[in-house]
Amino acid sequence: MILRKTCFFLIKVFHLFVFFLRGGVPYAKYLGVKIGSGCRIYTFRLGSEPFLIEIGNRVTITSGVRILTHDGSTWLFRDEMGRRYKYQKVIIGNNVFVGVNSIIMPGVIIEDKVIVGAGSVVTKSIPSGSIVAGNPAKIIGKYDDFEKKAISDFFAEKDLDLNLPYKENVLSILDKTPKGYLSENE
Repeated sequence: MILRKTCFFLIKVFHLFVFFLRGGVPYAKYLGVKIGSGCRIYTFRLGSEPFLIEIGNRVTITSGVRILTHDGSTWLFRDEMGRRYKYQKVIIGNNVFVGVNSIIMPGVIIEDKVIVGAGSVVTKSIPSGSIVAGNPAKIIGKYDDFEKKAISDFFAEKDLDLNLPYKENVLSILDKTPKGYLSENE
């Protein structure tokens, strides 16, 4: 028992070492995730079957995101045939952003040009061109509308002075407008 716990501990330490030393994309590939080009992976929570995850090009998976590929509740159901299992792939298309601490459930397909808001629980597949948020995630906007707003209203790389330290650059373009307040109808 002690040897088993020690082995699991050493495997976890090795995985964290690979993640932090080489980065999230090499780590995901090391685990068996099929992953495209130009991706940024900031989580190491890629499920117990990472080989069932496919990620397209230009995808950002932020910190704390969990991608699940099986339904663990099936452990409860046994009969003379034994325990039950349910595994499903998770497929993420191109140009997708998955916000901090979101959960992607088994069998979900996230098509191209999708933004998943922070803390979302994605229980159903998401069509191309959508912005989703919430628990469970619901469509709250269109990718193309947000892209137009970002291009017209947000600062561009060329607005930055690369001779300045990062903090000074951020403070120079900081949006100081607070979010509006919630109302009783929301």
